[in-house]
Amino acid sequence: MQQGVTVWSLEIIKKNNTIMKITLQDELPVINGLLAGADEAGRGPLAGNVVAAAVILNPDAPIQGLDDSKKLTEKKRQLLEIEIKEKALAWSVVSVSPQQIDEMNILQASLFAMRSAAENLHVSPDHVFVDGNKTLPDCFCDTTAIIKGDSRVAEISAASILAKVERDAQMLDLHKQYPEYGFDKHKGYPTKAHREILNDIGPCPEHRRSYAPVREVLLEGV
Repeated sequence: MQQGVTVWSLEIIKKNNTIMKITLQDELPVINGLLAGADEAGRGPLAGNVVAAAVILNPDAPIQGLDDSKKLTEKKRQLLEIEIKEKALAWSVVSVSPQQIDEMNILQASLFAMRSAAENLHVSPDHVFVDGNKTLPDCFCDTTAIIKGDSRVAEISAASILAKVERDAQMLDLHKQYPEYGFDKHKGYPTKAHREILNDIGPCPEHRRSYAPVREVLLEGV
């Protein structure tokens, strides 16, 4: 079977070179067979892993309240994580280290993590919906990229929740190792406080050397 590389994109309406309206195409592709959703968390942070998850939901065990993880409270995400792991036909979570991110670049690391999560499902899907505008290279099954999929496809929403909860937990563990960086608060994202600390004391081993704010500090010899 030939690997699918469909991209489900935005419809952009312009008038006089000004974007007047942006709408998502209403219909999603119809998939025959088992569908998995894949998403990642942690592309933007300066430190820590990028984490990806893949989920196949059970149609006989619906889960209420699934949505983009960023729209949910921490407590709601944690409750849904438990329910997803209990009810899903299959789920998988994969982490890619800062060192791998530096070697591969963050885009390739994210795609690799999502593909690995799909490959690690103990039930093999027939198709994977991926959040964003990139399909999964060299995947074992067809993949379709869904813009804003974490808000539109329940399987992707579930994957986004698992990835986010796992990554947040990892950053709390990193805080115990490196409390001076405040990872428990900013989770590695480039907040003002994080960058000030980085400028003062330099990076720890879990910082991503390929990211400009970290690279600049290293060049300055902090």
